[in-house]
Amino acid sequence: KSVGGGVVVVLAERDKEEMEMDIAKLEFDFMGTSVICRSGSPLILADLKKVSVSKARAIIVLATDENADQSDARALRVVLSLTGVKEGLRGHVVVEMSDLDNEPLVKLVGGGVIETVVAHDVIGRLMIQCALQPGLAQIWEDILGFENSEFYIQRWLQLDGQRFGDVLISFPDAIPCGVKVAADGGKIILNPDDNYILKEGDEVLVIAEDDDTYAPGPIPEVRRPFFQKIIDPPKYPEKILFCGWRRDIDDMIMVLEAILAPGSELWMFNEVLVSEREKKLIDGGLDISSLVNIKLVHRQGNAVIRRHLESLPLETFDSILILAEESLEDSVVHSDSRSLATLLLIRDIQSKRLPNKDVKLTSTSLRLAGFSHHSWIREMQQASDRSIIISEILDSRTRNLVSVSRISDYVLSNELVS
Repeated sequence: KSVGGGVVVVLAERDKEEMEMDIAKLEFDFMGTSVICRSGSPLILADLKKVSVSKARAIIVLATDENADQSDARALRVVLSLTGVKEGLRGHVVVEMSDLDNEPLVKLVGGGVIETVVAHDVIGRLMIQCALQPGLAQIWEDILGFENSEFYIQRWLQLDGQRFGDVLISFPDAIPCGVKVAADGGKIILNPDDNYILKEGDEVLVIAEDDDTYAPGPIPEVRRPFFQKIIDPPKYPEKILFCGWRRDIDDMIMVLEAILAPGSELWMFNEVLVSEREKKLIDGGLDISSLVNIKLVHRQGNAVIRRHLESLPLETFDSILILAEESLEDSVVHSDSRSLATLLLIRDIQSKRLPNKDVKLTSTSLRLAGFSHHSWIREMQQASDRSIIISEILDSRTRNLVSVSRISDYVLSNELVS
């Protein structure tokens, strides 16, 4: 936006006209950016030269619609093809991986110019954080989405030799939150110690509206009040429900094991046979016998059949995560339809079981909302005040339905990792 747009070249094994038509349907404000489509294969050096890959400021290798291993194998071949460009690469390369286990091989082949993003793993971790911290999903969408403020990294010569504690109050229009350390190979340290001294080559990571909307100013005078020592509150056992079977569910269990208090329960409700789940988890690298803080409780059933959901104590869970089914990864619409149906059923069952809150509504609020006090949507909203549900949504159109109803938080997978 600040530079008036740029040039984005899309190289794919599709017809050029089809790609241009699909992009036109997005109705997206490109803010002066030109999008050029070229038909070809990134595995062929001649096609890479056709799009001047050696002059690109950045190269993004996207995952395909194949299964995780096939998609990552293709990404590996593309990285090998890029390393074979004789003219070399001017920009860095970002590779979208589908499986965390395949990441080391791509990094080994690509070397220092390659950055990998394991989108599936990132979304799984974000969902867990959002389930444990109400309202965090909206914050992630604001920061990682395509609107509002974003992360920016920039070097400021005038900040060399400054304490990070002083850097924190030097930007009136941005929020410093980390440092890219030049002496450590560009490693990013989030929330460094206030006494960290910025050295030559260090860059400051901030959250700002755009890269030209902020700059450091003089350090303001700050009166330091007396703060009482804050004691961390004790952690209590939690009861969490996973609805659905996700490809990296074993990694999500390991994250929960690391952050939950002893005595916590993780209920797993899906259509996978209980006898097969342990094998799948072990194949994914999870040692079930090593779980100390959480106890796994298995229930089998279909998450879109009401009587199956009614067999669960839905009103007793602290958090419920509705996962995009592994078997439906290739169908965004089908996956979201299933997640939305599960969400509505769970909220309806909860609203019937939880005691109603005596909420006073003005005629104005009712008119604006378009719902009566006794409508189903109002009952579900009351239930949402009692427990947290995080839905994994793949399509932004489904996001609009969920956000309007205000009956669930959500994590918009495809947009957050783009």
